[in-house]
Amino acid sequence: MLRAIVSDIHGNLEALEAVLADVRRASAGALVSLGDFVGYGASPNECIARLRPHIEAAVAGNHDLAACGKLKLGYFNPDAAAAARWTDAALTPENRAWLADLPFRARWAGALLVHASPAEPAEWNYVLSPADAALELEAFEEPLCFIGHSHYPGTFGAEGRRIRYTRDHEVRLEPGHRYLVNVSSVGQPRDGDPRAGYLLWDDEAGWLRHVRLEYDVAGAMRRIHEAGLPRFLAERLQWGE
Repeated sequence: MLRAIVSDIHGNLEALEAVLADVRRASAGALVSLGDFVGYGASPNECIARLRPHIEAAVAGNHDLAACGKLKLGYFNPDAAAAARWTDAALTPENRAWLADLPFRARWAGALLVHASPAEPAEWNYVLSPADAALELEAFEEPLCFIGHSHYPGTFGAEGRRIRYTRDHEVRLEPGHRYLVNVSSVGQPRDGDPRAGYLLWDDEAGWLRHVRLEYDVAGAMRRIHEAGLPRFLAERLQWGE
């Protein structure tokens, strides 16, 4: 079955609409989210309302928990903290309760879903190098683990203790190998590519595809400006940083 995985929407409705349209075009049979539905962007309720009815599973992101008062803002930078406080005030009671109840881990279609890292999902660690991945691969038994959080797409593949990392857009899944896959951000890419991103996974044909899409960046920026959120949160969208 062809499956779609989204992560780090961050209240960016314009980017989410572009991704969902592409998921429909691809005829993906299932959809899940790796968290951070909110934070930074100006459409938190709209994004939850648009995505929630269509996902089979979801996990909590740090910005989700910060926005509903379950995570302290001390380690957030000033702009991120300001966005979390704004989102807290903007969320409907129903959406706040839903975010607060999201789990840190979920098992789905034989894979593990985590926002940040499988070893310590509530510590919000980043997995950016083969050394990081080596530790994380010991923390789960599934052949595949999908993560977000870094906004930097890539795939770590392991055969025994040997780990390879690739930024290739399409990856063939080899029998007997295990994979830790960092899924691109829908709403706030940080790899120098401003396009929205998500992942397609065909578990029968055995491949992954990191998909990137143009979207209405100007519209997303305008919403942030009109909401009175920090200007940098809008400006960075055009740079993908």
